[in-house]
Amino acid sequence: MLISEYLALRNKISVTTGNGIIAENNAQFPEQTESESFAAALQSKIEEQHGVGFSKHAIKRLSERSIDVTDGDTLERLNKAVEIAADKGSSDALVLVDTNAFVVSVKNKTVVTAIAQEELKGNIFTKIDSTVII
Repeated sequence: MLISEYLALRNKISVTTGNGIIAENNAQFPEQTESESFAAALQSKIEEQHGVGFSKHAIKRLSERSIDVTDGDTLERLNKAVEIAADKGSSDALVLVDTNAFVVSVKNKTVVTAIAQEELKGNIFTKIDSTVII
């Protein structure tokens, strides 16, 4: 799912049960929240790069953990790491860029989650078949 699709879905929320819709909200949000401005900046940077995408979960983690992939060459290096992993036949990779870690679905070119340096210690990364340090 693209960030723009995610943001569009956030403006139209409906709650359904097996018996039909019980609540619907077509609210417009005039003030842009910090995470929405972050998502918009991230989306524009991704469009410039034509590289990896970010899952909803990854976008949430980037925002919560104050990881800025638009700063410097982080996004470019992340794209390069995904290319390297794809060339080696990887399907899921742990990509280490500076002090942050990203779990990436290489075949889908999608960042699944992001982890800041403070949270790396003591973690176990499973269901990955390669690690790229870039």
